[in-house]
Amino acid sequence: MDKKVPRRRSWLLSNVGVVVVVALFVVISLLFNRESPAQNVPYGKFRQMLQTPGVTFRHLKVGRTDIRGEVTAPEKVVHADGTETETPKTYAFRTSRLGVERDQSLFDLLAAKVPDYEAESEESPAKSALSFVGWMLAAIITLLLAIVVMRWLFGTGGSPFSFGKTRHKVFSQKDSTITFEDVAGIDEAKAELREVVDFLKTPEKYQALGGRIPKGVLLVGPPGTGKTLLARSVAGEAGVPFFSISGSDFVELFAGVGASRVRELFREAVVNAPCIIFIDELDAMGKSRSNNAFASHEEREQTLNQLLVEMDGFDTNKGVIIMAATNRPEILDAALLRPGRFDRTVVVDRPDVVGREAILKVHARTVKLSEDVNLRKIAALTPGSAGADLANLVNEAALLAARRGKVSVGMNDFEEAVERGAVGLERRSRIMRPEEKRRVAYHEAGHALIACAVQGSDPVHKVSIIPRGMAGGYVLQRPDEDRTLMTRGELEARIKVALGGTLAEELILSDISTGATSDLQAANDIAGRMVREFGMSRLGRIYLSGPDSNSFLPGFGDAGLACSEATAREIDLEIRRIIDTCLQEVKGLLARSRMALEAVAQRLIDKEVIDGPELLQLLTCGGFEPNESARRMLLEQHTPLFNTDSNGNGVAGPVIHVEPAA
Repeated sequence: MDKKVPRRRSWLLSNVGVVVVVALFVVISLLFNRESPAQNVPYGKFRQMLQTPGVTFRHLKVGRTDIRGEVTAPEKVVHADGTETETPKTYAFRTSRLGVERDQSLFDLLAAKVPDYEAESEESPAKSALSFVGWMLAAIITLLLAIVVMRWLFGTGGSPFSFGKTRHKVFSQKDSTITFEDVAGIDEAKAELREVVDFLKTPEKYQALGGRIPKGVLLVGPPGTGKTLLARSVAGEAGVPFFSISGSDFVELFAGVGASRVRELFREAVVNAPCIIFIDELDAMGKSRSNNAFASHEEREQTLNQLLVEMDGFDTNKGVIIMAATNRPEILDAALLRPGRFDRTVVVDRPDVVGREAILKVHARTVKLSEDVNLRKIAALTPGSAGADLANLVNEAALLAARRGKVSVGMNDFEEAVERGAVGLERRSRIMRPEEKRRVAYHEAGHALIACAVQGSDPVHKVSIIPRGMAGGYVLQRPDEDRTLMTRGELEARIKVALGGTLAEELILSDISTGATSDLQAANDIAGRMVREFGMSRLGRIYLSGPDSNSFLPGFGDAGLACSEATAREIDLEIRRIIDTCLQEVKGLLARSRMALEAVAQRLIDKEVIDGPELLQLLTCGGFEPNESARRMLLEQHTPLFNTDSNGNGVAGPVIHVEPAA
């Protein structure tokens, strides 16, 4: 249903406050700047001028704090021929006499030199108060004018008296063109929200049975999984207005503004019911309230309190449903998540292979594809990618095809787009020194050889020493299938692969370089999580990480350890033991397979890029026997792919071991 939007007020009426402020500021500026500018003269120089012959004064006024008037004094002028003449010069002056009010000799000089001077009487208290009020009024008006200008430049504009107005965007029925057909890969989340759509279309069916729809629906999940798109699709499917606002738009500098905006938003939503209110990034305003009075933010807490009141106060059966999205649900206030407010929590997770194929089909509808493009294959090669990653992948492939002058997007364009997104832009113009190129080749060859040797490692798809992005070289690995869990053997395999590069340098070149920084960091991170989080060590099945970990934003809250200093030392020793055990095994593998390592490195120096089948051939000719998984996968032709992180969570990015650019 279309709602009539009230006509906007005229510009003059909506900005009457600005007009009044500017007018008052101009009037007061004229009142306080009527006098002509005067030259400041020190008090001592003024005394000398009174005693100098040829100096005359006019309109001299002696006040309580200053002396002002006009003075005419001879001024020397030097001509071109070197002669000097004196020319009288008249100018206004002002002399401060603070601290010398009782100088009686001054008045004797004035009586002798300027007998017609005017002595001003001291200001009355009323006059002083009036002057103070005037200056205060000028300062207040200047501040208001500055606020108005800042709002015009950086804010939403409008009248200075409209701070409490909400900043939401309204999408009417004809604007809400997105439906469930435009959302793919999250079928479980869509199924949960179909009930909300059904209520907005036929609310009488639920009201007749005495049931009620959930007052609020909270969408949680990793960034880029389509939470905002899903909320808009609900509004488009139901054909109702959609009020969209960010959580940070409520909180302002001035106290009470956020609460006022919350009231305004819900007041307008009730008028336009049935409708949907969507708050993006709810954690910006819904963070848990602090018990520490000094650490709390009063304005944000007032805004949160008003939101709690509005959600618990309005009648849901009127057709107003509130939806919100966040990727940090663990920091939300408990009062927001109780039944009666956000009754239902819908997890929007990364899609599986079927979901990724459906997402690619949605984004490829407007792209002209070649006959060789296989979206199913691309979906299988991108585990862990979210909807935003896949949308960017399709767009990058289209841009690459257009740059190459093609009439359609081919499979090789998608391959290049995947690799660019995973590693970065190729930099063939960067020339490496022969010594650097040789070191990088052995480094990447060590990664590739260990990846093909240890059990539980993902097979290698590509090895390259061409600089790309911030990497001087890289190894791309592909998983056999989507993973949600990883075993201890698979995690240890990743540690071994990470250590293979620097140990290969040490074996062949008898020295190591700074290129192993990221490898060592990755190996230590995996070993640390094995000890602290996964219970995969001699310390036992215990969990020793901080209490505020976030499954949707890895790395948040991992700084603190809930253990004693003695236990922390045991953790460090256990991490070192895991690293040393893997290191000794990798050293033995590289020493036994030195001939194969030399062959792979030499081919990298010559060709710079090796694919999977060629790597298998080089290893076999060098007397090296890859594991069964590597042999099976390397015999097939594959494209670069995304992988999961060290603890099994899907991430947008392949397993890459890079040699940083020098």
